This record gives sequence, structure tokens and C-alpha cells, in this order.
Amino acid sequence: MTRRLRTALLILAVGYLATLLAACGGSETTGDGEEGQGEKGGNGESAASGRGSWQTGASLPEGRSEVAVAELDGKVYVIGGYTGETTSSRLNQVYDPATDAWEELAPMPRGLDHVGAAGHGGKIYAVGGFTSGNEGAVADVYAYDVATDTWEELASLSAPRGSVAVAELDGRIHAIGGRDASDVNTHEAYDPATGAWEELAPLPTARDHMPAVVLDGRIHVPGGRFETFENNTGVHEVYDPASGSWEEAAPLPTPRSGAAGAALSGRMLVFGGEEGAGTFEENEAYDPATDTWEELSPLPTPRHGFGAAAVGETVYLPAGAPVTGGGRQSEVLEAFALP
Repeated sequence: MTRRLRTALLILAVGYLATLLAACGGSETTGDGEEGQGEKGGNGESAASGRGSWQTGASLPEGRSEVAVAELDGKVYVIGGYTGETTSSRLNQVYDPATDAWEELAPMPRGLDHVGAAGHGGKIYAVGGFTSGNEGAVADVYAYDVATDTWEELASLSAPRGSVAVAELDGRIHAIGGRDASDVNTHEAYDPATGAWEELAPLPTARDHMPAVVLDGRIHVPGGRFETFENNTGVHEVYDPASGSWEEAAPLPTPRSGAAGAALSGRMLVFGGEEGAGTFEENEAYDPATDTWEELSPLPTPRHGFGAAAVGETVYLPAGAPVTGGGRQSEVLEAFALP
């Protein structure tokens, strides 16, 4: 066989292999690899690589989604949510990054999903939620005391709502938006010193299923939806407690609901989410100094209905649903850090 003939045959073989791989869609996958809706990201394409690195921590004792997640004293608390398919849970578990281990704590007073939570002053505040599969909104507010491993019922919200965005700022617990029969723009803050709620400037765009992230003394509320994941939004509104007013900021580049958010290295990071076509792997960071967004390294397990908590220079993201709705729960715990 001549050298020219061998070269020609090699070129033909490489071309055939490339064609075969393209037809099969290659070997790259996202999600947990099981059959189901939405494991390639909400837009059907894998997000480009970006800055940052991922690690996997100890799995949750039980798969859950639509949970409340909060950080307190360097630990990550995961409260309520779905177990099984859409059973509202009382579970209260804590993850210690120092030991990479989970611990079972006193359960919530009642089973709830789509609860909002924030940690402050030795307590985890659990706000609102639903009693049954994204329905049956409540006005309940509870505080979990870490020192005594007990729960206390607090003053209720002004009206029932679940999928509410919750954040702690300047010692007060803010509850923003959410929905009952329809979306609300209610914004109220609980003062642990007085045990009372105060009504504040309403969220300009009523919506639900969005995170609230405190950054540079202001509360950022990006994304969410108008009652259904078929109507996602990228709107990004910011509350300034100094002026008591809201302003609009650069929108979330990938509109999505059910995402998790946290502050890290002076930026707000928004992870995952869902839409009708599936779940998202997007990880996008907002820089308040430039009012711009940056695409970071994508979420290894695309999912929604989870939460994010920053401990030191790492964001921890436990639980979530790898498919739209609540049909399947995840036990995964993934951790993200910037260089």
C-alpha cells in the first residue's frame, strides 16, 4: 500500500468517525443521567465553561426539593420541602462543611414546602410555604433555636404565601413576593426585637420562585416567574434600606425560576432553575460595581427547587429536583468556589 493511499484511507476513517459522533450527540451529559425531562439545561444546550470550580460533598440523608436553605455560624440548614414525590416534609437537617457530615435536628412543627428561610442571632427563621404540592399557602412563621434544638411559632405574615424570597438584612428578616392564588408584591420585615412585622415598599414586579440575596447592604431579587414556569422572567430589582425604595438593575441573562442565589466574592451568583423544557445548569454572576453579568462554570447537576448558602469562600447547594415539577428529588450536595 502506498503512503498516499494510506493517508487517504486515514482521512476517510477520521471523517466517518466525526460524522458518527455528531449523529449520536457526542458523549457529554449533564444531570444525573436518568431518564426524565430537562437534564440538558432549560435551553437544550450545555452552558460554556467559565470561571470557578466544583466539588461534591456528602449526600443528603434523603432526597428532597423545594426546600428552604439557610446559613448560620458556618453551617448549612435544609428545612422542609418535598420527599417522595410531592409530600410536604417536616425534615430539618444541618450540614457541617468542616466535617462533611449531616445531622438530624428537631423537625418543623408541620410539613411545608416552598418555605423561605434565613439565619440570624442563633436562630433559623422559616417563613411561609405550602402544605401540599405547591398549594395551600400558609402565613406561618417559625424560628428554630440552634442552642436548644427547639421550634417557636412567631407572628404570622400579613397574608398566606409560599415561594417567598427571604433574606436577613440589618437584623431584620425580609419576606418578599411569593404567591397564594396569584402572585403578590408584598414586602414586609420581621424584627426579632419587637416580634412584629412591618410593611415596606412593595416589590415593583410581583412574582414568585426567586431568590433574595444581600449584597453591599442591599437586597437583590433576580428572576422568578409569573405563577408558572412557562412565564419565567429575568427582571432584577434591588431594595435599598437607606432610601426605602426599589430600583431596577441589569436583568438576569437567562430568565428562570426555582433558582438558588448567594453572595460570593462581592458578586451575586444565581444557579440552576427550571422552565417548561427542563432544568438549567446556568451559573451566572452579577457584579454591582459594573451592573453586568458573567457566565461561570455550570452547575454539574442541573436542578431547581434548591437553595444556596455561602460559608467562607464556598457556596454550598444541597437538594433540588433534576426534572421540572416535583416528580423526582435529589440527594446531591455540590459546592462552588471562585479562583
